[in-house]
Amino acid sequence: MRVIAGSARRLLLKTLPGNDTRPTTDKIKETLFNMINFDLPGSNFLDLFAGSGAIGIEALSRGSKKCVFIDNNAKATAVIRENLLHTGFESISDVITADVLSALRRMENSGILFDIVFMDPPYRCGLEDSVLNFLKTSKLIDENTRIIVEMSSDTDVEHFSDMGYQTDRIKIYKTNKHVFLRRQSS
Repeated sequence: MRVIAGSARRLLLKTLPGNDTRPTTDKIKETLFNMINFDLPGSNFLDLFAGSGAIGIEALSRGSKKCVFIDNNAKATAVIRENLLHTGFESISDVITADVLSALRRMENSGILFDIVFMDPPYRCGLEDSVLNFLKTSKLIDENTRIIVEMSSDTDVEHFSDMGYQTDRIKIYKTNKHVFLRRQSS
């Protein structure tokens, strides 16, 4: 796995050994970042269920000013820290080893507003619903924040509108998809 574009272009990234994480392929990552490339410069990026940190690192490489990485696996966050050191982005990053919802609750009064939230939770566990339920009233995002959820291609997304989110776009790949959401105005 590598950084595709930007200031850290072509640098190789470490991944977690084993099958506990599903690194986003370079082709899918490139498609995703082509869709959000103009939103990245100067943005605050939140990478949830971060795995190796490849998505957040790609965002930093393409101009995000800060990224917060959250994963509950200590081995994963150790890999993220190694990748940040290797790419030179450790000074503009925070890495949190914790359950995503616990970490979000702790950050609630931090004063940071995220422009882009990316989450790649384990498929078919409903964790994206828990995070979206929290975020719909959170001070960490607003109506302009772009939320991107990576999920299996067969996961239903119709209920997101009932949760208070507008679906801007859905990009379907062979086995998964990216759903682009925004919180609806109150």
